[in-house]
Amino acid sequence: MFTLIKREIEDHIAYFIGAIILSAVLTALLASAVYYNEASERPVFIGLSIPAIVVLIIGFASMGVSQMYTDRSRKLSAFLSSLPVTRSRILIARIITGILAILVVLLPLTITGTILWRLFAPPIPIFPGLIFDISVTAFLMAFACYCIGLQTGWTSSRITPTLGGLLLTGILVPLIVVKGFGLQIKIILIVFIVASLIRIWQKFTSTAL
Repeated sequence: MFTLIKREIEDHIAYFIGAIILSAVLTALLASAVYYNEASERPVFIGLSIPAIVVLIIGFASMGVSQMYTDRSRKLSAFLSSLPVTRSRILIARIITGILAILVVLLPLTITGTILWRLFAPPIPIFPGLIFDISVTAFLMAFACYCIGLQTGWTSSRITPTLGGLLLTGILVPLIVVKGFGLQIKIILIVFIVASLIRIWQKFTSTAL
């Protein structure tokens, strides 16, 4: 399993490099927004963070598409299946790689946000689980977008599934605006992710390689 995960990381190292860069940018923007409290500065930081978040969401969907498309076009699973490796392990290694890419972005942000919260939070009662809720929702949303990429990427064409994945992602992401970061959005995303993983597993294990 470790070898399969390592292979996936090496084949899609560009996404991990992008994840590190975006994480550094968002972490810097978060820290700057705390240290610079002037009202004129904050809109600048918010305006810069929005494109980074959009690129982040699109990036995870594209990563899922890239993993499946590369596999399909290069017959990687067909080759690996000739070795003592099952399709389920190949898919699990692929999904673990996607989760690692998501964590590369979110873990530094969560840790930075928690530290800054403890240092600079005003001395008034504030919901203590806010950062945790935001982090969990962000992870579930990123993973859901990644699952969309996995579903739409298993085809001989690359442009069509990429556009379709981006369209579905554009429909899914605004749910945060409607539902916020509470329990409802988490349940919706978990149900969507579970259904997507079941569909991905059925399609990946039953389609001819």
